[in-house]
Amino acid sequence: MPTTKTLREGSTQKRAAILTAARELFLSDGFDRTSVDAVAARAGVSKRTVYDYFGDKRTLLQAVVDGVGQSLITTIRRILDDTLTESTGAIDLEDVLVTFSMRIATDMLGSAEYATLQRLVRTQFGPLPNGGENSMADTPDEALAERFAAFAAAGLLDVPDARLAADQFIALTFGVALNRFGSANAAEDTRVRPLVVEGVRTFLRAYRAR
Repeated sequence: MPTTKTLREGSTQKRAAILTAARELFLSDGFDRTSVDAVAARAGVSKRTVYDYFGDKRTLLQAVVDGVGQSLITTIRRILDDTLTESTGAIDLEDVLVTFSMRIATDMLGSAEYATLQRLVRTQFGPLPNGGENSMADTPDEALAERFAAFAAAGLLDVPDARLAADQFIALTFGVALNRFGSANAAEDTRVRPLVVEGVRTFLRAYRAR
């Protein structure tokens, strides 16, 4: 089916049903073995409706991945709001950053949604049309950079480039665990926390306000 035509926004309920059906089938049967007919049947819509709403099967996969990514972004923002708040000035910054990092390592990196994203993007399927996981790649870094900029304004950090500081923080904490263990799920691997703690300390040696 051609993908250049204008797609229908359609019914919110039908779109949700199609996305849920596609996600379940992609995970259970694989992308190649999942047909649009099977998605339509499980969603309770016509095959034509699936094509009208999403254009083709790979664009449907992209929509499923984007939905999971948005769910993870919501989790990250909730953790940021819970741990890295304006009241942080009265709290030990190392403890706060370790708490934030461990919440990410359990609530996000240890979540079923994150495992689903990994399976969709890396295990069963080839490259996605818009980069797949890259559709959410910048958002968490930018949200963390905003908090670091606020900490700098409060005199807690010295970060001339808040986005660079956020990228380096992620690399020093979760990035090290991912590179060494292939996972940063602290809920299942006790080796993650010591790496996170040392990563936070290394970050603060570079960026703590003097």
